[in-house]
Amino acid sequence: MKLKASTVYDCSVIDVSKVHNDAGNITVVENGHNIPFEVKRIYYLYDVPSGEARGGHAHYELEQFIIAASGSFDVIIDDGINKKRVSLNRPNLALHIVPGLWRELDNFSSGSICMVLASHKYEESDYIRDYNEFMELKK
Repeated sequence: MKLKASTVYDCSVIDVSKVHNDAGNITVVENGHNIPFEVKRIYYLYDVPSGEARGGHAHYELEQFIIAASGSFDVIIDDGINKKRVSLNRPNLALHIVPGLWRELDNFSSGSICMVLASHKYEESDYIRDYNEFMELKK
């Protein structure tokens, strides 16, 4: 498979909306409305021990919206030339990650929940789990 020629500048933090009233806030994410792909899978990370990192891979085709549903954490995106660290700490903000980028998550606060909305169901063949292989594919 060929790796997409994406850069860290193709990723953006998107305000997916927040409706506030006296009873609290609600944020809605809808296919075809405020997300640029159809969500086919949702998963979340929690109880990540202090000092641990998650991710450490790239995808050929998968797009993701990463949301700090609770607490905070950082996402490091890497296109083989540039690296960008994005801190997520508000549940109405989503980091849109395009295919072809290496990503890692770290700096999890206590009690944080990382929710990920994905464009594809899990397919091991879509993953690049070795950074050296990723760098070779980016050439």
